[in-house]
Amino acid sequence: MQNHLTLSQLQKLVKATLDEAFALPVWVSAEIAEIKINYSGHCYLELVEKGGDNGVPLSQARAVIWRTAYARIAGYFEAETGQRLAAGIRILARVMISYHELYGFSLNILDIDPTFTLGDMERQRQITIERLQREGVWDINRENPLPQVVQRIAIVSSRQAAGYQDFCKELGKSPYAFSLTLFDAFMQGAGAEDSIVAALDAVADRMDDFDAVVLIRGGGSASDLNCFNAYRLCAHIAQFPLPILTGIGHDKDTSVADMVAHTALKTPTAVAGWLVERMTGVEGWLDTAALQLRDASAGIFRRHELRLAELGSEIAHQSALLLLRRNEQLSRWSDELSTAVGELLRRQHTRLTTAEELIASRSPEHILSLGFAIVHRGDETVTSAKGLSSGDTLRVELSDGTFDATVK
Repeated sequence: MQNHLTLSQLQKLVKATLDEAFALPVWVSAEIAEIKINYSGHCYLELVEKGGDNGVPLSQARAVIWRTAYARIAGYFEAETGQRLAAGIRILARVMISYHELYGFSLNILDIDPTFTLGDMERQRQITIERLQREGVWDINRENPLPQVVQRIAIVSSRQAAGYQDFCKELGKSPYAFSLTLFDAFMQGAGAEDSIVAALDAVADRMDDFDAVVLIRGGGSASDLNCFNAYRLCAHIAQFPLPILTGIGHDKDTSVADMVAHTALKTPTAVAGWLVERMTGVEGWLDTAALQLRDASAGIFRRHELRLAELGSEIAHQSALLLLRRNEQLSRWSDELSTAVGELLRRQHTRLTTAEELIASRSPEHILSLGFAIVHRGDETVTSAKGLSSGDTLRVELSDGTFDATVK
């Protein structure tokens, strides 16, 4: 075809059209996908716009902040947001649209509005809050019972973090023995959320070893702490099976992690102080209980002492009364025994006298005095005449003498 454009002609036409249509700067919102500062001081960025929940980019463009403007723009942004320009941050940038025949479409960033970035963080924070409340997990961690004595503590923090060192130092000054186990994690940056969730999962695998979890880090800017507003981390905290105490180190805003945690305190040192104060309260309660136990024991001892004294007096009285009754009874028995013995002796004396009289009345002497005689033949007493023969010599015994006789 005779009527056609060369590639360079098309590129120049596109450039002219863009230059005419966008002669003045425009404000564009996008997310920083990549950022790199080269040796000359120029800052090169890759901007994207993501769509839907899957985060697939809808559009993408290269951008640059020339060295002459970079120090001013980056310094102001960091002063206002507390964070450096980094990947993952949404920005509102004032840009000039540029099109080059070799390098294609790009944006020259002239300024960045930090209030947009802060507002986007707040918007994401509100979305997290609404979702957690809608799913019904908002109050779950606060419902976990916290032991009166919290000594076995799982710490989720960075080993190098000053907040972790402050926390350990504050507990070390107390008179109480705390058992601390660190689960090391990144506490800021792109990988912070995944690292903290992984540390919490490691704690959950050993949950029987701990009374509570302490999630701490030092102070930081709002954007540094933005991972503590992320839905995944906050949902993990809200549904964690152990009570979680937070000391994320910010004085102004409260993160969503603080809102769903069992107990939220401002700083790591404040968490340590709260734990020590709780132990002090328990110690005070134990001291009071010990005093109450001592007083109650003394009261019980005194009551029982008085009761024992009363029982001792009662026993002494009853014993004396019983002895008196037994003595009286013994006296009566003694009198009755004496009377009975006397009566028995009299009866026996009467019987003996009767027996004596009976024996006396039947004695040979008495019988002989009645006119009877005893007849002997030799050594034999004669009791019948049948055995006698004429001429037998007999000896006759009378009461007053004896004589011999001959049978005829």
